[in-house]
Amino acid sequence: MTTTEPILRAALVQAATTGIDTIPEDSHVERDFGIDGPAPAEFVTTCGQQPAVVVPDGETGRLQTIADHRAVPARLTSSGKEPTPVSLRHIEPKQRGFLIVNSHPAGSAATVTRMWERIPPRADGTSPVVLLLGHSAGYGLATLLTGLRQHGIRGVGVAYEGAETERRTAAAGWYRTAAAARLADEAGLDFAFVNTDAFSESGKTEVLDLLERRYGKVDYLIYSLAAPRRTDPATGAVHHSVIKPLGRPYEAPALDFSGDTPKVASVRLEPATEEEKHATQQVMGGADWSLWVKALTDRSLLADGFTTVALTYIGSELTAPIYRQGTMGAAKEHLETTAVELTAMLGGTGRAFTAVAGAAVTQASSAIPSIALYTAFLRTVLGDGFRTTAQQAEELWDRLTGRAPLVVDDQGRIRLDGWELDQQVQDRVRELWADPEAGLDHASQGADWFMAQIRELYGWGLEGVDYDVQAETGIPWPMPSR
Repeated sequence: MTTTEPILRAALVQAATTGIDTIPEDSHVERDFGIDGPAPAEFVTTCGQQPAVVVPDGETGRLQTIADHRAVPARLTSSGKEPTPVSLRHIEPKQRGFLIVNSHPAGSAATVTRMWERIPPRADGTSPVVLLLGHSAGYGLATLLTGLRQHGIRGVGVAYEGAETERRTAAAGWYRTAAAARLADEAGLDFAFVNTDAFSESGKTEVLDLLERRYGKVDYLIYSLAAPRRTDPATGAVHHSVIKPLGRPYEAPALDFSGDTPKVASVRLEPATEEEKHATQQVMGGADWSLWVKALTDRSLLADGFTTVALTYIGSELTAPIYRQGTMGAAKEHLETTAVELTAMLGGTGRAFTAVAGAAVTQASSAIPSIALYTAFLRTVLGDGFRTTAQQAEELWDRLTGRAPLVVDDQGRIRLDGWELDQQVQDRVRELWADPEAGLDHASQGADWFMAQIRELYGWGLEGVDYDVQAETGIPWPMPSR
């Protein structure tokens, strides 16, 4: 280590505690995905390739890391101590293109409440025990709310969300979790939420202890994690996922929101190296999914007829060069191979599937070049026929619980994406894609809809939310009420 490196690390640690404004505009952290706005702590990890050293722990003498400090709010609430006092702030969105670096607590809660109210209530009396990894956004959130609303699921949701700081609000996923917990509690449902790194051994132990103590054997494990990096618990290696093509450069139109109105830009990406491909597979593939199933097995926490599902995506041939044929596609293929391996490992005691969802507006999808433009065109073609994440989650739960036939494709995948890949739909999207600038003129409402959806992910732009009043931002992570 050079003499200047500790100074650099100290500066990055200070950045992690003072807010997003300390991060350079051109930092590549803005291209990360799967997190609710790039927290400064993510920047520290990215730049240093390992957690930055801070100060020794007063009790153990162990050198603390950024991860230790990020875990403090969760440890305080899980230990029963008083959470951070509620604070009032007037918040305005901080936005640069697709990047939104703060969230609105009331708006974030409103997105959850609105989704909840649009899910038709249904009681089937089963109340299965569910472990949902990645519950706070996208398809994971939709799967959680649909499971609660229609099947009375019990169990544990896991997410890794940043708490409020002096300069920043908590992550939108933090506020969405608090809202989901409130709705579950009001409905008399028993579901607990853990804020931890699901990739870590300590995180697995914490969750498994809670399951064993409170719920018992697990009927369903839903795997819906998306992240920019993962530390291999066996080797300690830190793998960073990338969104790149394989084999050849990628050049395509993309949607640009940097000005007053959306416009078509072009994007070019060089192909990934074999190391980058492998790293992306290690983060977004099936390695961690497999570890979770093995950990449940070792703790004798698999119920008879146990089923596990990992959510995945295929998409259109238009986006295939950057997605299905790129590093992300390689990771998804790894996920599908893992499903086959897990089914073999489980033998007659359980089964494993991947479920192919259709297009959606998520934090992750907005970071993938060309996906925004493609999704805007798809929305223009389909209108209200664009299926929501909750509608797709309802279909998934019906298939898993036997309310509908569990049909799979020739590769054993549950398909929820037929509405997107319908030939007539894709033909009409392809016509817009052939001349993207003219297509955007025709699809301007679709582009505006896409950006509005992005803003709503962080709680902005929702009807019925008064953004002029001060908002309570110090909302604690939900504690179980039973």
